Parts: sequence; structure tokens; C-alpha cells
Amino acid sequence: MVNDRRRPRLQDIGDEPDYRFTLANERTFLAWIRTALSLLAGGVAVVQFLPDLGPRSQRLVLGFILVAIATVLAASAYRRWFRVERAMRLSQALPATSMPLMLSLGVAAVIVVSVILMAMG
Repeated sequence: MVNDRRRPRLQDIGDEPDYRFTLANERTFLAWIRTALSLLAGGVAVVQFLPDLGPRSQRLVLGFILVAIATVLAASAYRRWFRVERAMRLSQALPATSMPLMLSLGVAAVIVVSVILMAMG
């Protein structure tokens, strides 16, 4: 006898939610991914295309912050999508998320670092 300890597939949990809610959840996921890609592009652009912003080491710091935020956001987007989909299938309240706070604090840090770099240059 094989003991299968894998988690059940999402499609096998609870009841199928109204497709409009599933599609809205998917659109939200894609919006988070789009935001992460934009932050990634911004990080690359800062390092590669803004030599007037300051020395390369300072641009690397700003670029790294942008890429780090993008990485965390992209990694969190799937988890958020899954948790919301699971809650809908089980007729539970939607789970809380820290993603907007995380994104806001990350962008605020980018702004502060940018202002410091501009003041130094």
C-alpha cells in the first residue's frame, strides 16, 4: 500500500467558484506579476542606463532594491492567488495580505535612496 501524502490539487478542494471570481483572482495575480516585471525593468534601467544618477556602486544599490522588491512580489503573487482561490472554493473569508504594505514600503525605500543619490550628485 502506497501512502500518498501529497496535498490535494486545488481543483479537488471544495466547490467550483463562480468563474467571474476565479477570473478576477487571475487578473489580480497578473497585475502583481506585471508590477514585479516593471520593478525589474526599472532596476535594470537604473544600473545600465542612468550613469548621471551617480557612481555604479550607488546605482547598483538602487537597482538591487528594485530587483529585490520585484522578486518578493513575484514570489508572493502565486501564493496570494492560491490562497484566495482555495478560500473561494471552501467558501471562507479571503485571506489577509501584506503585499500592498510590502510594495508601498519598498517603493518608499526606492524614493528615499533616489533622493539621497540625487542630493549627493
